[in-house]
Amino acid sequence: MKKRFLSLLAFAVMATTAIMVACTDHGEPIPEPTQFTVSDFTSGLRAPIGMVIDDQGNFWVTEGGTGHDDGALVMITPQGDKKTVVTHFKSVLQMGNVEGISHLYYDNGTLYLLHGIEGLLYTINPSALLAGSLPLHKDHLPSEDIKSFVVSKNLTFDNNSNAFAMTKGPDGHLYIVDAGANAVIRRNKDTHALDLFTTFPPIAPNRDPVPTGIVFDGTHFLLSSLTGFPFSPGSAYIYRVNTSGVMIPYKGGFTTLTHIALTVNDKPLLLHYADFTMPPGSAGNPPGFKPNTGSVVNEDGAVLASGLNLPTDIKRWGDRTFFVLCLGDGSIKKLDY
Repeated sequence: MKKRFLSLLAFAVMATTAIMVACTDHGEPIPEPTQFTVSDFTSGLRAPIGMVIDDQGNFWVTEGGTGHDDGALVMITPQGDKKTVVTHFKSVLQMGNVEGISHLYYDNGTLYLLHGIEGLLYTINPSALLAGSLPLHKDHLPSEDIKSFVVSKNLTFDNNSNAFAMTKGPDGHLYIVDAGANAVIRRNKDTHALDLFTTFPPIAPNRDPVPTGIVFDGTHFLLSSLTGFPFSPGSAYIYRVNTSGVMIPYKGGFTTLTHIALTVNDKPLLLHYADFTMPPGSAGNPPGFKPNTGSVVNEDGAVLASGLNLPTDIKRWGDRTFFVLCLGDGSIKKLDY
């Protein structure tokens, strides 16, 4: 009887220890955000488009510049100090908007940078870059031609191409969103060969979906979409693509989505760029995107932060903090919950 009691006691102790360890390892689940507190992190950026945060907490941001071939890559320390590290990226003015440089992706000490007009993918070693003489002219960076491959596929009526954003898939390959071609291009991790991964159908006759941001949630790729003119309210989708390239519209009812990020629970958060005023304008307003009407929304369309000035990128840092890059006022906002 004594032996049996001691065995049961030992089992109870082990079970209790296992439960305590499990609770210590996992802790309380992190809730999804329902409202963000927005604060200023930094400002003074020149038409910023893309942003990543490296392992040291440094921010790398692509600046469109003024539209006179003065696009740049800048680095911002966690304390907010800014340094221009690469210059002379092509930038042009199109209908009053700066176009050229696109988004970034950071992975395991390597920085990937897309340029939509040039149709190039630049690869950067941040450690080597910062150890050299700065700023560096962009012609000294290794690059790969994405646009020629896309154009060869003749995917749109105007054969447009705008390499815009990217992520890595579970296979280690790089998946590049081409907003002009309404497609995702896969770049082989070993050979760097390109192939067509998936395409997006029109949302209506002569209406492009214009895919923008891309993430992988552990099972599927999720993509945001801007849509084309006239940027009708409720016409944008979240798209879901499996690892075989099969695409379905996942959720609709969104407007002018520019990027996407995942919460700690792998739930999508999306950037609504702005409200668009149609010609001839309502209440005397000129046509175009209205400043300070951008927002962060969840996959159900609930607004978690509003009043953002043309947001173009969002990144999570830790469990409960996000940073949003705003083209309209050249700022980075910190979002906490």
